Amino acid sequence: MGCPGEVKGSKTFLSWKLLRERNPWMYWRLYPKVSCELLKLPGSALTRELAHPPALPQGYPGSVPGGEGRRRPGSEGWSAAAAVPVRREEEEEEGCPSCAGRFPAEPSADAAVSWLPPAMLRLLLPLAALAALLRAAKVPERSFGIDYDSNSFVKDGKPFRYISGSIHYSRVPPYYWKDRLLKMKMAGLDAIQTYIPWNYHEPQMGTYDFSGGKDLESFLQLANDTGLLVILRAGPYICAEWDMGGLPAWLLEKKSIVLRSSDSDYLEAVERWMSVLLPKMRPYLYQNGGPVIMVQVENEYGSYFACDYNYLRFLLKLFRLHLGDEVVLFTTDGASQFHLKCGALQGLYATVDFAPGGNVTAAFLAQRSSEPKGPLVNSEFYTGWLDHWGHRHSVVPAQTITKTLDEILARGANVNLYMFIGGTNFAYWNGANMPYMPQPTSYDYDAPLSEAGDLTEKYFALRKVIGMYKQLPEGLIPPTTPKFAYGKVLLQKAGTVLEVLDGLSPSGPVRSTYPLTFVDLKQYFGFVLYRTTLPKNCMEPTPLSSPLNGVRDRAYVSVDGVPQGVLERDKSLKINITGQAGANLDILVENMGRVNFGRYNNDFKGLVSNVTLAQDILVGWEIYPLDIDGAVNSGIIYLHDHPKTSAVKSLSYEVPTFYTGTLSIPGGIPDLPQDTYVNFPGWTKGQIWINGFNLGRYWPARGPQLTLYVPSNILVASVPNNITVLELEHSPCSSQECEIEFVDEPNINATLKHETEKPPLFVRELWIHHL
Repeated sequence: MGCPGEVKGSKTFLSWKLLRERNPWMYWRLYPKVSCELLKLPGSALTRELAHPPALPQGYPGSVPGGEGRRRPGSEGWSAAAAVPVRREEEEEEGCPSCAGRFPAEPSADAAVSWLPPAMLRLLLPLAALAALLRAAKVPERSFGIDYDSNSFVKDGKPFRYISGSIHYSRVPPYYWKDRLLKMKMAGLDAIQTYIPWNYHEPQMGTYDFSGGKDLESFLQLANDTGLLVILRAGPYICAEWDMGGLPAWLLEKKSIVLRSSDSDYLEAVERWMSVLLPKMRPYLYQNGGPVIMVQVENEYGSYFACDYNYLRFLLKLFRLHLGDEVVLFTTDGASQFHLKCGALQGLYATVDFAPGGNVTAAFLAQRSSEPKGPLVNSEFYTGWLDHWGHRHSVVPAQTITKTLDEILARGANVNLYMFIGGTNFAYWNGANMPYMPQPTSYDYDAPLSEAGDLTEKYFALRKVIGMYKQLPEGLIPPTTPKFAYGKVLLQKAGTVLEVLDGLSPSGPVRSTYPLTFVDLKQYFGFVLYRTTLPKNCMEPTPLSSPLNGVRDRAYVSVDGVPQGVLERDKSLKINITGQAGANLDILVENMGRVNFGRYNNDFKGLVSNVTLAQDILVGWEIYPLDIDGAVNSGIIYLHDHPKTSAVKSLSYEVPTFYTGTLSIPGGIPDLPQDTYVNFPGWTKGQIWINGFNLGRYWPARGPQLTLYVPSNILVASVPNNITVLELEHSPCSSQECEIEFVDEPNINATLKHETEKPPLFVRELWIHHL
């Protein structure tokens, strides 16, 4: 039955308030109707109005002598004027979650009703009971934690075991985030795991970037919308085969800094970064309505030489400060007591990582040495392995992975499949290992989803095993995205690096007696040109060398524009050159990626020690930081006057040269542009940009990667797509024109002549003396 004389409309509350103020006698005569109308109000206003009605008008039975507005016993500060809050117009329909501060302190329950007449008390008792129920009712809280008694995670009060997979938002174009997440969801995963690279978001000290492909919050929200939980690996160090393990190179401006330790300069920078990052993450914690159930602190710290517990304690305190006490904080280390000795810390739940094909029982016993109780967790169960230039592509059979995954799940353990999709090291973001071996542009990882997000045999094999332990989601798996072979594209020479130098380095050279590093120049990626003059005639071949292995990482040498050869870190430390006294000696140095694992994270780039000509130390340098990405985006290289066509002598080595061309997407074909791959037949080594987007490094002369993945979102169909190639060593051009080719199949496993035997799969201790 409705309220007597019920009045519809959103302004009912305000109407009764107005009636109470203008005609309090009528208000109290109609109070049953008023209270009935109040039942429609949001809980916050309803409970206060029912529990604390306004003061009675003067002369009304039971009123306080002195009239309206006098304070009732036990109601300090309470008055008729404050009895009912005035809602703002925008709050009328949806309630007022922010109006609590506008209510006075509540009087005691006895005082609130002691002044009412018995008849009114009998009328209000049911309403008061309803108010009490509303006051006591609570929305079930979201929670995620650890039940040490049952050796399990607990989600919303129930035991929970997760199966997750790694995806790095920094390696997948945001255009494809949803596609990859849906495929992970349909594989039966409960959660995803992702790293946060510090240097990706703070490229210059104090300059933060969370836009575009760096919009971490959008990525987390998309995971939440997809129904996936998130395990966040927040660093500050992440490894991840990412440049410098995610640490920003500007940290090295403090020459004596000890990274990943309680060094004061390092901790100061970490604290500044985390005070920006972690508050952004807090709303996305599970208990706050977000998807993040766990946050990892540091990464595989037990594999680092410092073993600084004060550093880990500092991070624990810092994370708790910004994220609160409820979120599960954890560490990940190799599955051995050797690694856990320095990687585990009380207050951080210790998990392990290990590969397929090993002893699962022994691995989890290692975790139990640090965590006698609690859930078993493999935070990195490898579905493949990383690659290096000059070594064969890593391949791990699906049956090897599924067998060990079955063993892990049969034990009731939690597991993260690293990687579920690897993605791409676009631009200059790849890392390196020691002895110095840089990683290629593809981070395919032989994962269940390919670099381009394609479904693989391994995907379905893992999905089948997962389906043995949990209900798989219903619905269709998103299909593999189509690929298109656009064919050959003609390129023509746009100019050598020396010819367009003014456009690449608009601020001009920095002059120094001795060479400066990239960090000294505040240029952290790409290329720097070092120039000096020959102090004497070198009519006969004269050795140019870096005696202290000071070329980091690859140097392209010319004298007055005539190519001389290549110096390379750890490999080629000396070449012979010729030239006359006073000739320009130009050394273009490429940063091939900073070491991401072990003690050599402080990986300075450029000419980090003196260069000698015969026995003489070369001095008097002009050093040009090169903003090639900026020049490509501004069109400086593309608009440069192309040299006249002429036959050129075929050389084994040429000076670094830019080539440009355009790719037109064919018309009349639906759903174009589509993903593709670019192939470099006859090219040697270099970098490629499409429409200003730095696709990454190519190095078919060394392999194993021959093609580069081109996501469709960087292509346009309406106008020709601009292509810029920087060939560093030798192009296939016998005249001024040459070509690259866009194909619909990748080739990242070329059978080339490899320099050395490939390191064993899953073994980082090969570089044990570099830890």
